Amino acid sequence: MSHFNHTSTSFFLTGLPGLEAMHIWLSIPLWAMYVASLAGNSLILWVVRWEPALHQPMYCFLSMLAVTDLGLSASTLPTMLPLYTLGLREVAVDLCLAQLFFIHTFSVMESSVLLTMAFDRFVAISKPLHYGTILTSPRIASLGLAVLVRSVGLHIPAPIMLKKLPYCQNRLLSHSYCLHPDVMKLACADTHINSAYGLFVVLSTLGVDSVLIILSYGLILQTVLSIASKAERLKALNTCVSHICSVLLFYTPMIGLSMIHRFGKRASPCSRGVLSYLHFLIPPVLNPVVYTIKTQQIRLRMLRIFWSCGAGIRDIRGH
Repeated sequence: MSHFNHTSTSFFLTGLPGLEAMHIWLSIPLWAMYVASLAGNSLILWVVRWEPALHQPMYCFLSMLAVTDLGLSASTLPTMLPLYTLGLREVAVDLCLAQLFFIHTFSVMESSVLLTMAFDRFVAISKPLHYGTILTSPRIASLGLAVLVRSVGLHIPAPIMLKKLPYCQNRLLSHSYCLHPDVMKLACADTHINSAYGLFVVLSTLGVDSVLIILSYGLILQTVLSIASKAERLKALNTCVSHICSVLLFYTPMIGLSMIHRFGKRASPCSRGVLSYLHFLIPPVLNPVVYTIKTQQIRLRMLRIFWSCGAGIRDIRGH
């Protein structure tokens, strides 16, 4: 029993190493990012819901992305903010396992939604005359259901398998939230099955999705290059800019983090923590910004909202 504790009731979280004295100050930008994510994605959902011109497949997928971003933000919030704001490092095992389930589920869900959005752009550019007949409302709903079932179904076994493991006395995690590899490495038992299953999930979701997204853009580029007019080519590519930015925001930190884990043995723990934050925290904040800037219909609708709010405030002051 001196080497492991099968009935461990808690783990201990870690903030950015070496910056413990600044945690209270780091909580300020973290709070700002969560508020920005909540406000931005909620506004996207509200605009798409109430603007008839946006009731199109592309904006249905954008709404799915906004819901996923809200879920990803909500998954990391319960442990990050108490850690940085109040210094609360201890997290119950059951809460930790629930958190890692939701974090990984929403992460895969985001990857899946980005893949469906790549398919949407491929159909819109390659088969514009059949766009409405291919991406019908029932088909979009089926794609959304498939994304949900795939993401949830693949991650149900992970916390169940981790729950059965005995854990060592050292229960210090490497991040300020619970992740599957992080919890698994604290086990005092053979974790080859857990590791193999985790690798299978990553390769069958994030790996397959990234390859299919690249393939989709290869086909899109082939179609665009076949267009005779330069103006039409630029117009077609411009409709993909927002999605490309979202893909880069999601996959770039993840690839960097993977490279550090594999080859950067001398990399500081702080750099790993920062890349992890970039992967989980930045996309929910910047995706609404990117789509607002690059999508004219959303931008104009939001400007009308703010203009109406400003006019209402002026009327109240006038009276």
